[in-house]
Amino acid sequence: MHYRYHDSPIGPLLLAGDDSGLKLLHMDAAQPWELDAAWQPAQKQLDEAFRQLDRYFQGRLKRFELRLAPRGTAFQQTVWQALQGIPYGQTTSYSELAERIGNPKSVRAVGTANGANPIAIVIPCHRVIGRDGSLTGYAGGLERKALLLKLEGVKLLPEQDQLLLI
Repeated sequence: MHYRYHDSPIGPLLLAGDDSGLKLLHMDAAQPWELDAAWQPAQKQLDEAFRQLDRYFQGRLKRFELRLAPRGTAFQQTVWQALQGIPYGQTTSYSELAERIGNPKSVRAVGTANGANPIAIVIPCHRVIGRDGSLTGYAGGLERKALLLKLEGVKLLPEQDQLLLI
């Protein structure tokens, strides 16, 4: 597994992947990242991921074209695949996502799988909001979620816009 850090408008990012594809994208967190001792610093292996992320943050990329290899259960994989179907600049609710995967009673499980997404931003878990329009939780913090949605042109509620002033 190769890894590399990258600065972004939402703070430092850690990406890791191998020949099968990108396996994780972590945002700056309160706890330092623990790297597996077998991981090696990337040379050019993650260049394309960083190019696409930079273009995304510049507003010039609306859909990532990367080989992804997130690790998770079959249910998580189903949810993460459905997340990739949410168009840029649009949002959906947890209940709509549960319906989309054909399991409308699995709203909580969908929320848990959404929160376990190992490749944030690229697999756009930030596009899932509460049925009432609330931002709900986000592993990267609600401020980052608001910034990502605003970047994509999503109209935020006034109280959500306040998150951007912090």
